[in-house]
Amino acid sequence: MSFGGPQWPQEPQQQGQGQQGQGQQPGFGQQPGFGGQPGYGGRPEYGQQPYGGTQPYGDGQAYGGQPAPAPQQPDPFPGAQGGGTPDWGALADASESRSRRKRWLLIGGGALATIAVGAIVATAIVSTNKTGNEAKNGGIPTASVTPTGSPTPDPTFSSVAPPPPPNPKDYISDPKKDKAPISAEGLFPGKKMSMNGRPYKKGATSATANCAAVTQGGLGTVLKKNGCQKVLRATYVKDGVAITVGVAVFPSEAAALKAKAQATGGIAPLAGAGVRDFCHATVCLRRSNAIGRYAYFTQAGFADGKKVTKADKPIFQASDDLGTFAFNQIYARGRAQASAAANAPGE
Repeated sequence: MSFGGPQWPQEPQQQGQGQQGQGQQPGFGQQPGFGGQPGYGGRPEYGQQPYGGTQPYGDGQAYGGQPAPAPQQPDPFPGAQGGGTPDWGALADASESRSRRKRWLLIGGGALATIAVGAIVATAIVSTNKTGNEAKNGGIPTASVTPTGSPTPDPTFSSVAPPPPPNPKDYISDPKKDKAPISAEGLFPGKKMSMNGRPYKKGATSATANCAAVTQGGLGTVLKKNGCQKVLRATYVKDGVAITVGVAVFPSEAAALKAKAQATGGIAPLAGAGVRDFCHATVCLRRSNAIGRYAYFTQAGFADGKKVTKADKPIFQASDDLGTFAFNQIYARGRAQASAAANAPGE
């Protein structure tokens, strides 16, 4: 409700609910207001003062939400004039000033919100451009820094796996790859050999393309049938035991395996270079094996012609040692050729 001036506080006015009794002061909500209007909504008037008095209204708040002075001060409303009549012009000016402050606060808040939104959009644009540039240009290159401070590029690795190293067995199985020269001295080098700490002195050596001529029993026929190309022999002695090892070369791995499987008789003992004839008209130990296109045979017995029995462990040990030695020498031939091929230019 207006009283010929600005609007009063934004609280709804309520009609008084109590009845005025005879000879009684008006109760809460029954105090008459300006122009004979009923009081505001039952709000208490401390000291039962009528509107326009010097006591604060209700809860100590002046109209328009402004704090009222302490009860001892005579002027509870800003701009109120003496005689209990409010200065409506001053109140109107105060209301207009508050309205202006609110408008400026709203305008300032809107400007700040606009600036904040703009900053967020700018950040998003910069981030998007950065991401796009990195995607287009392949990302930001990284570099490590050496102790001297100069940047060095990170190492790069090829995604292509290197080829596997050559297999030595391929070179001792295929005559097209197995091209290294072969000789008895090359296959059985030096004057002695040692196997697991057991030394053997080397005697005579030989090499021949007439494979059957250096065999006993039916082995010559087997070698010839399977295409034997060469036989290389060497004899070793240790503690009265003599062993001859013979290596036969074939045109293929399959031929060498057949010769091993069909082997009968044995390699002929090789005497000489301080080793007397052995394994004639007596019992000796014969063995055969193969690797790649090579088959190898051993014949071991006593140097004095004594017959070999199953209880003669030195004979079996010597046969094993010479068989292992022959295998190692053949495989070393394949390993050397594979290594040379791997290091050759253009391979």
